[in-house]
Amino acid sequence: MIVAGFGFRRGALLASLIDALDRLHEHYGAVDRLAATQTMWPLVEALGQARGLAVIAVADAALPTATTLTRSRYSWRARGTGSVAEAVALLAAGPGAALLGPRLISNDRLATAAVARAPLGETA
Repeated sequence: MIVAGFGFRRGALLASLIDALDRLHEHYGAVDRLAATQTMWPLVEALGQARGLAVIAVADAALPTATTLTRSRYSWRARGTGSVAEAVALLAAGPGAALLGPRLISNDRLATAAVARAPLGETA
């Protein structure tokens, strides 16, 4: 299972997330599910509905437990993780999941997205 996790700024619109997801698709191929923290759920749920993909919720408090490739100072101060998108993707894909690469940023710079692969045979 391939999971796309998202992080975004308050000013992000659905178009920001669509752009980030499209960039992921160009680099890594199709995803099976989307993921978001509980506080970011509504916008990612709208993306899931638009693309016909289920969305996995991740507890905001769990973010600092994931080891990310990116070390954003802003994200670290605000959420206790180097990348919300990477942490969400890893946590949603489950124990033993691996990032396929660092997060990608939407063209308007308001949203980030990252992809994680669950261990073979695992489904969330």
